[in-house]
Amino acid sequence: MRSGLADLHSARDVNRNTMNRCFRPDRLFQSVPSPVSAKYFMRHNNLERGTAIPDIPATPDLSALRNLCDAQFDNSFVRALPGDAETHNVPRAVRNACYTRVGPTPVRAPRLLAWAQPVGELLGISRPESPAGPAAEVLGGNRVLPGMQPYAARYGGYQFGHWAGQLGDGRAITLGEMLSPDGKRWELQLKGAGKTPYSRTADGRAVLRSSVREFLCSEAMHYLGVPTTRALSLVATGESVVRDMFYDGNPQAEMGAIVCRVAPSFVRFGNFEILAAHSELDALKRLADYVISQHFPELGAPSPSIYARWFEEICRRTGTLVAHWMRVGFVHGVMNTDNMSILGLTIDYGPYGWLGGFDLRWTPNTTDAQGRRYCYGNQPEIAQWNLTRLATALAPLVGDRAALEQGLAVFGDTFHNAWREMLADKLGLVALGHEGDDLLLSDLFDLLQQIETDMTLFFRGLMTIPVDGVADMLEDAALAGLLRRAFYTEEVFAPTPLSQLAGWLRRYIARVRLDVAATDLPEFVNVRLQRMRRANPKYVLRNYLAQQAIEALQQGDASVMMRLMQVLQHPYDEQPAHDELADRRPEWARNKPGCSALSCSS
Repeated sequence: MRSGLADLHSARDVNRNTMNRCFRPDRLFQSVPSPVSAKYFMRHNNLERGTAIPDIPATPDLSALRNLCDAQFDNSFVRALPGDAETHNVPRAVRNACYTRVGPTPVRAPRLLAWAQPVGELLGISRPESPAGPAAEVLGGNRVLPGMQPYAARYGGYQFGHWAGQLGDGRAITLGEMLSPDGKRWELQLKGAGKTPYSRTADGRAVLRSSVREFLCSEAMHYLGVPTTRALSLVATGESVVRDMFYDGNPQAEMGAIVCRVAPSFVRFGNFEILAAHSELDALKRLADYVISQHFPELGAPSPSIYARWFEEICRRTGTLVAHWMRVGFVHGVMNTDNMSILGLTIDYGPYGWLGGFDLRWTPNTTDAQGRRYCYGNQPEIAQWNLTRLATALAPLVGDRAALEQGLAVFGDTFHNAWREMLADKLGLVALGHEGDDLLLSDLFDLLQQIETDMTLFFRGLMTIPVDGVADMLEDAALAGLLRRAFYTEEVFAPTPLSQLAGWLRRYIARVRLDVAATDLPEFVNVRLQRMRRANPKYVLRNYLAQQAIEALQQGDASVMMRLMQVLQHPYDEQPAHDELADRRPEWARNKPGCSALSCSS
């Protein structure tokens, strides 16, 4: 990949030294240029300040829903783009193609385990009447409906900073594009549907544990207000899949499953990278033109200047996406360029996790345990690194280095502005920028790392800190005690850390009071708490909760997963009947497989 921006790599590379220098959340609001409104970006990603969190329609018209087998499908991706001339479904290098036509491999006994009703309503299809009927056959890969033209996409990517060559859909097969009642197109993709020419030495299957995690997290992220792919269904295959979970030479047979993923498009950075790497410039242009016409039509007819504007928009969406990840404490775990969506969606839920104890260098991925390239604190810089790789791939179309540099700058501006607003909301401040705000934040993030502190519970707990005269009457222990649930140890109440924490809280209260000014205090407090509640979820999909759902389902009990799904549809609500699902990670889960860290083996 040498054309166009060969020297851009060295200019914006995130090298090993940078990887050892983690992002500091408190420093990202200082001296931020703002040519673009962060509010604009948030509005276009469903979380503008003051708007409601996405939720299930109150009264869906179930009578208008169709049976899955009666749905209408189209195949614009297949129709518009060059396909693989070969038809043999064997691992091989593919050239001059964006996809390979290949069907799912049937399984022994497909059975529907879970159905996301809101996604069904989005698509205009009804919940299947039987867990083992025709719909399960479709969603398990045993039946292809009229109008479907299944395929596996070809793409490459940089994995852990190194070009990996051809990757592609090695176990995901797109069935087609479903046309919803409102005229929108939604790709339905089966993950774990069998071998494709991109499977290399793998079997094309997925195990239940990874499928449950993807099914749950896709929906949990949506209700958190984070741009994401969705999940329609989870199907057991009735077959075993052998996996070495921790690559330690102990493979075991596990239950197989298939998850049906839903998105407007599953095109990734890597789809363009593989074409540029092999100088397949006609296919590169056709793919870019297709994506712009289908998913960015407001930009106009493709041209070099439009390609540049399109890249800017990709950078904007990616900046907003990563800011949301940081807001909720989400760690993707494997931010390779083939796992980056061209639409700015969270895609490919593998060894992900949420921060338990606040740690900028934490990663849930055991494969990344030594280098920590994809740790929580590195995610913004890695996103920019990945965008630089995409810029290199698109350089032959744009032909203007400065235009691509401008796109990369837009990513920085977008992320910084969005993160600054989100931090202000999390803290219940009108805005950041007062004298002393930088030190207030720096001291906060230092405190959070000195003693193991749950990020989700700490920021949610700030809503309980009084900002009126009541705070002045509380002793240090009583004030800090309002946040007791967030701490993994009582060490925080020892004299020195207690003094530091209480001192910070009193400075924080004083800072909040600067925003009150002449405003009526009760009204100010009410509005402030509403903003904080929208920015700070009470419930997130902690790894140990997902693991409990997996273990129950392996024993035939779906109730744990279904309860968790229902609660995660309202992550910002109190839901007191489910309060224990908001608890910090229990000690038994600290080092338990599946609860603390995960591998890419799934």
